[in-house]
Amino acid sequence: MEKKKQRISLLIIVVFMLLVCVGIVLTISDSSHNETIKETMKDAVLHDSNKVSLFGLADVDPSLISGFIVTGILLFIALLIRIFAIPRFTYVPGKFQLLIEAWVGLFDGLAKKNSAHRNRALGGYIFTAGTYIFVGTMFELFGMQAVTTKGHSISLPAPLANINGAMAMGCFSYLFILTGGIVANKVKGFFMSLKEFSLPISMTFRLFGALLSGMLTTELVYYYIKLSFVLPVVVGVLFTVIHAVIQAYVLTMLTSVYYGEVTEVSHKKKDKKKKKNKKAKADAPQIVGGN
Repeated sequence: MEKKKQRISLLIIVVFMLLVCVGIVLTISDSSHNETIKETMKDAVLHDSNKVSLFGLADVDPSLISGFIVTGILLFIALLIRIFAIPRFTYVPGKFQLLIEAWVGLFDGLAKKNSAHRNRALGGYIFTAGTYIFVGTMFELFGMQAVTTKGHSISLPAPLANINGAMAMGCFSYLFILTGGIVANKVKGFFMSLKEFSLPISMTFRLFGALLSGMLTTELVYYYIKLSFVLPVVVGVLFTVIHAVIQAYVLTMLTSVYYGEVTEVSHKKKDKKKKKNKKAKADAPQIVGGN
């Protein structure tokens, strides 16, 4: 019985490999590309060739269209959850409620762990940023098509695969840290945040570089027809999922760590608060019970 199962499994593997080989042979052709591999890779970095018309008003980068679509999807899903799901949440959670609570709890726990003070706003921000990075990166897997101004059909890239999108995310995260430092520690918090002036640059290129490397690898595999059967699926899914998880975690972790540092209450403030509490207790009227 076991030998029969092994033979069937081996036969399935052999048939699958033969189908893959046949598919590779059938997809080999001498069809010409619209652009060379050099132009393809250059446009993936600079985005100066393949533009998409934005309602006929302007020619924009495809990643901007991706950003609008991802933002609209997230807002629509959030609205549906708020209207239909949250009012039905129970003390004993179901599967969907557990999923939502786990996702929110992940970022809330990260905020509380790295910032003991003023972590409520931090939790909301890193939840939003992490969700946008994760969903925006995974959006590339759907292969949504758009037509360029030159008449070519292209798949919409991840919103943050463009240097401008990554720069906006890095700068906005730094401004959030800077604002938290000023609110918590005034002038001292401002200078503590200001000394990390390279933070938005490092965040930008870390995010952009990681997403771009995956996109370039996928573009390279797709360009050559001999490799365009089965392999792009594995490469595309592997790189996209890994980058979505890692980059969402890295940016939210860095933001929460630096935010926690600049919003930490100084020792002088802690001592003043302790003295104030002791004085309030000492001045409070003592109630003595009698028989």
